[in-house]
Amino acid sequence: MRMEKEFDVERKRSEAAAALADDDLLGELFPNTRTEIVERKGRRKTIKSHYTALGREGVATFHFDFEPGGDLHFEKVCDGRVWRELRGAVTLTEHKTRTRVRIELDGRTKVLVPEFTIRGPMQDQLEQMAKALKRRLGAQRSSPAADKARKSQPADATKSTG
Repeated sequence: MRMEKEFDVERKRSEAAAALADDDLLGELFPNTRTEIVERKGRRKTIKSHYTALGREGVATFHFDFEPGGDLHFEKVCDGRVWRELRGAVTLTEHKTRTRVRIELDGRTKVLVPEFTIRGPMQDQLEQMAKALKRRLGAQRSSPAADKARKSQPADATKSTG
């Protein structure tokens, strides 16, 4: 199952990349959780996010790999309860004075977990990540041409395939 969302910010790519690399942003990607960086190794930061879902407490571990050019790739350390694999990326593409931010999530559930049961929570996570990135990077309304192109896509340029 794959989901994507993109938006523009009125910043140069280098400025957006610097904001993306800020440690505080990692915690903002997972609201309503207690998130901590537990390891740093080269360009990788590992976080643990303590959450409550369906009345149960849990801990999710993610590895965030920062590329030299400013893009970010991440993956969840899957415990096998829901996900076999969950990966994602935040890519930055400069267009004159603005930067296009693209968030991608790609996951495969374990055999006995139908994808439709996790699609909603995964969409919610994508929206939360976009909201945090927009707030941190100062997203601006996109151009009329981008708005017109986006009308042929699902709302707010979010795509879901699965």
